[in-house]
Amino acid sequence: MTIMGIKARDNNIDLKGTTVDVTKIMASEPHRVAEIIVDFYFPKKNYSAEEKRIVESVAGTSPVPLSLHPDLKQTIKFNW
Repeated sequence: MTIMGIKARDNNIDLKGTTVDVTKIMASEPHRVAEIIVDFYFPKKNYSAEEKRIVESVAGTSPVPLSLHPDLKQTIKFNW
């Protein structure tokens, strides 16, 4: 969300009111986190297709998702 916020600020896109839900899905053999689902919920502000593209283009590019194990499935959902 930090990287998305910076990109939005630089492009005068208002993301105030955005919320994020994170869900982890466990695998049993071996017992580990198999998938992380990140749901972004944006306020109803009539974003243009270009504004959505700009924000979505940087999702998953911060150091956090890039540092996770490559076998971990990362699902990102955008709810505009």
